[in-house]
Amino acid sequence: MDIGIHQALHQTLLRLLRPLVRVMLNHGISQGAFADISRQAFVEEGFTHMARAGKRPTVSGVAALTGLSRKEVKRLNESDVNALSAASQRRNRAIRVISGWMNDPAFQTSGQPAPLALEGEGMSFPEVVKRYSGDITPAAMLSLLVESGNVCIDGDQAILEKKAFIPMDTPMDRLNILGTDAGELIETIGHNMLAKPEDRYFQRKVSNALVPRHALGDFRELSNRRSQELLEEYDAWLSSRELKEPDDGDAAYVAVGIYYVEHTEPEATT
Repeated sequence: MDIGIHQALHQTLLRLLRPLVRVMLNHGISQGAFADISRQAFVEEGFTHMARAGKRPTVSGVAALTGLSRKEVKRLNESDVNALSAASQRRNRAIRVISGWMNDPAFQTSGQPAPLALEGEGMSFPEVVKRYSGDITPAAMLSLLVESGNVCIDGDQAILEKKAFIPMDTPMDRLNILGTDAGELIETIGHNMLAKPEDRYFQRKVSNALVPRHALGDFRELSNRRSQELLEEYDAWLSSRELKEPDDGDAAYVAVGIYYVEHTEPEATT
């Protein structure tokens, strides 16, 4: 590797890892534990890398690629690190229920999400859950959406109050968002570093280091409102083209994320 690229990558990794280390320190994760997790990542990506290159993924091949011993590769390849899978599944199904409620005419009144009866069929909460959440029960989904502030109960009806599902109440929810959303952003950036111009994914941001502090609240409100409107437009487009059954064709995953950040401390902007 060119020495200049190597040094630039070193600095890039340092900037990337510092906020991640901040999260780990706040949750009592030691450097040793992180080192073991990083080896797990190298092993998993090593197998994927070989498969994408058209090679047969083997323990020996991944060991040679990553610099780990064959024994270590075998151990890590056989370990189970899916502790967040349940939280991820719950989040995805909640998003599907809200999206169906917002975009399926069967659950709308005058083009807007309708109040849904808590019981029964037809225009009811159990029906939208049955149609969009898989095997999660209506009671469990209702509890989740009420806790997240997305739904309120008015008599015998459920009312959709917030269209964006952002579960931040439990550590598992927060860590799931960190792993999924940050990982997808890095994946997009990594793809664009290697892809031909015509094959790159959209990746843009706007920033300004001379914004007066008294204007931050106004811009935060503007960005929240306009970003939510854009994401709802994307969601409606995707929902209108969603496969009705998994066997209807080859399903693909797509996501568009928008994030906001502000720094008010001088050292944070360097």
